[in-house]
Amino acid sequence: MLASEGRASYYSQRFHGKRTASGERFSVQDFTAAHRTLPFGTTVRVTNLDNGREVIVRINDRGPYLRSRIIDVSPAAARELGLLGRGTASVRIVAVN
Repeated sequence: MLASEGRASYYSQRFHGKRTASGERFSVQDFTAAHRTLPFGTTVRVTNLDNGREVIVRINDRGPYLRSRIIDVSPAAARELGLLGRGTASVRIVAVN
C-alpha cells in the first residue's frame, strides 16, 4: 500500500456528537479520522514518527482543513499516539484495506 508522511492533529472535544462528512456521529472514544481523499471506511495505520507509537483508525470524515496537515485523528487515537498536549506530530499513514 502507498504510504504518505506529514503532520497529524486531532479533533477538539467540541465536535463530539456532531455529524461527520460520512453521516455518522463523531465520538471522541472511537478510533476514527479525517482525510481529504481516502474513501470513507478505509482503515489506516498511523505511526507517530517521533515516538514509534501506532494506531489503526477508520476514515469517516473529510479534512484536515489546514493544508500543512495530512490527517486529523479522534482524541482516543491521539491519546494512543501520544499527541495529546503536543497537538501535532510527524506521522506516516498507510492504508491497510
